[in-house]
Amino acid sequence: MKTRLHPPPLRSPARCSKSPCVSNTVFCPSSLLAHAGALKVVIFFKTMQAARCPTDELSLTNCAVVNEKDLQSGQHVTVKTTPNHKFVFTVKTHHTVAPGSIAFSLPQRKWAGLSIGQEVEVANYNFDKSKQCIGAMTIEIDFLQKKSTDSSPYDSDKMAAEFIQQFNNQGFSVTQQLVFTFCDKLFGLMVKDIEAMDASILRGEPASGKKQKIDIGLMVGNSQVIFEKAESSSLTLVGKAKTKEARQTIINPEWNFEKMGIGGLDREFSDIFRRAFASRVFPPDIVEQMGCKHVKGIMLFGPPGCGKTLMARQIGKMLNAREPKVVNGPEILNKYVGESEANIRKLFADAEDEQKRLGANSGLHIIIFDELDAICKQRGTGASSTGVHDTVVNQLLSKIDGVEQLNNILVIGMTNRPDLIDDALMRPGRFEVKMEISLPDEKGRVQILTIHTNKMRGFNLLAPDVDIKELATETKNYSGAELEGLVRAAQSTAMNRHIKATSTVEVDMEKAEKLQVTRSDFMGSLNNDIKPAFGTNQEDYSNYIMNGIIKWGDPVTHVLDDGMLLVQQTKNSDRTPLVAVLLEGPPHSGKTALAAQIAEDSEFPFIKICSPDKMIGHSEISKCQAIKKVFDDAYKSQLSCVVVDDIERLLDYVPIGPRFSNLVLQALLVLLKKAPPKGRKLLIIGTTSRKDVLQEMEMLDAFSTTIHVPNISTGEQLVDSLELLGSFTDKERASIAHQLKGKRVWIGIKKLLVLIEMSLQMPADYRVTKFLSLLRDEGADRTFYE
Repeated sequence: MKTRLHPPPLRSPARCSKSPCVSNTVFCPSSLLAHAGALKVVIFFKTMQAARCPTDELSLTNCAVVNEKDLQSGQHVTVKTTPNHKFVFTVKTHHTVAPGSIAFSLPQRKWAGLSIGQEVEVANYNFDKSKQCIGAMTIEIDFLQKKSTDSSPYDSDKMAAEFIQQFNNQGFSVTQQLVFTFCDKLFGLMVKDIEAMDASILRGEPASGKKQKIDIGLMVGNSQVIFEKAESSSLTLVGKAKTKEARQTIINPEWNFEKMGIGGLDREFSDIFRRAFASRVFPPDIVEQMGCKHVKGIMLFGPPGCGKTLMARQIGKMLNAREPKVVNGPEILNKYVGESEANIRKLFADAEDEQKRLGANSGLHIIIFDELDAICKQRGTGASSTGVHDTVVNQLLSKIDGVEQLNNILVIGMTNRPDLIDDALMRPGRFEVKMEISLPDEKGRVQILTIHTNKMRGFNLLAPDVDIKELATETKNYSGAELEGLVRAAQSTAMNRHIKATSTVEVDMEKAEKLQVTRSDFMGSLNNDIKPAFGTNQEDYSNYIMNGIIKWGDPVTHVLDDGMLLVQQTKNSDRTPLVAVLLEGPPHSGKTALAAQIAEDSEFPFIKICSPDKMIGHSEISKCQAIKKVFDDAYKSQLSCVVVDDIERLLDYVPIGPRFSNLVLQALLVLLKKAPPKGRKLLIIGTTSRKDVLQEMEMLDAFSTTIHVPNISTGEQLVDSLELLGSFTDKERASIAHQLKGKRVWIGIKKLLVLIEMSLQMPADYRVTKFLSLLRDEGADRTFYE
């Protein structure tokens, strides 16, 4: 046995009769014990030969195995394989190992670069327990054999306790490899990092908080073991004794919706974030302990042009995830059998492969379906005998949440027709977050207009008289796309001012340098170019009140006042989101004009007149669909007013028979009683000249209240109407008033206007006579009463 001492050298060598290797002894180890505290002692034993570990059980001990004649169990040694490479092992004795040999397991031989029969120098090694006790050790873990992998979760806390029990009082080195058995499974381990135990703790004092990395350490009972999955491992670890994975936050810290060109969707995005991303941002340890599953699907629906597609595309940029796959629904379909389903499988192939390789470490894969209703219609409703849509839906269902479910996907679907989507796709676990992207409110319109005018403002191309808030107020029920179109139209108008319209089209460069988009450009585009698809169409109801409202008496004033009360009730009351009023009265009494006036005065962003003149020639079914579409559009706005004009004509009522459309009647009864969605309010104004017919049809009960619109019934009221209209001279009106004094009349305001216009075609001397004659003829036995 040879020994070396550093420093200082001892005196002349002497032989020791106690040593088992007397022939090779230079110094006796027992003579050096007195110097152990102050000196670093390294004792080289005789050269030994590397051998194969005799049994599998011994391979799992992480010990080098020797004969009991060479060393003692539990002793720590260094094994010198080359002049510059030494490795520390804890030894264990076994009688099957030949003297002079030291046996290693396969992982140990790989780590130390040993071959069978290689000669190595083995030396004693003493741990300095004040500096080399392991405080915390991080170990990379994976299944030893890839064919034995499984998806079962393994409790890292129990695993750490088992590890400390098996390998207590053993030496470990950074990069050391070993085999560990747990729950009848073999795992390959590699030591990644060792942190020394705080010396203050060893002395029984409070921890100092100092952390020191070491290359070699001794495992003790209160050491902490932390497991970390190998990079490509599919192992699933649960519990606290695993590394807090260095997660890159899923949300890009630089995201900003306004910079991305999205405005007016703050509330919608907050709801989407809460449902779909909160669990992905939260620490995965806590998510695991809660047993929480990530949301896999988001369904965005709403009117066209409100930002569904834009929002879905920008979500991919907002997240630190794989590049989103964007696919239009019709692109999935293929004329060959099975190809449509294969296209669905291809979309999920990368996510499946990564989950198999990395398990819970897999990144997030985003798949965006635009026009989802094109491929995911209700199963069993297709007219085609091939049933392609049905099989596509089945394939998509199995991929999102089938037997082999994926947890690393987020599927975003968009549609204008959520009613067409198969119900199975909408259940929790699939597209469980359903978010309506509706028309922007005034605050949202300010954001959208600000986004689209920011660049002009930055280059001083926006005139100071342009008020974004004013434009937002004037653009009720405009979608985001329509607001962008409004800005483009205003820009075109401004640029057109600086184009010379001569024999050639040229730009006046002198004026072009001073180009600015002004308020008048926006207002001109607002009135002439861009009209909202959903909302108030002034031309729709302006024809009904082209002559204005003639307030010939208190009855008209009362109708308008009651109408405005109902408007205020609709706006302000949370208990009655649906208000339905029926204006009933004789023909030509001005019911439609009064209904249109009440609707216009309400200033609701959505006003629509459902009139029989737009449904001429429609079948019963198409008429029901047209009426339903009016109401569906109304539900998309925060405040809506629908005028259902001339109800008996909508119902195809005729007194002969009698005959009416029961299909339309039932549709109207349902729609008149159907409350709008939460947060929306609807005012319905119906008009009819046959209250008795609606009473028989049990339709009056569908209205909240009924307002009677009378005809002109006295001569004084008729004269007041003539004065308001200003059609006759003062002398003519006095003559008419004299003829009608004390008499009762019965005529509608619309009919009165017709009679007046006919009379005005006569010569001035005969106009009064003609008017009184027409009035008498029109009323027959009902016009004048003595």
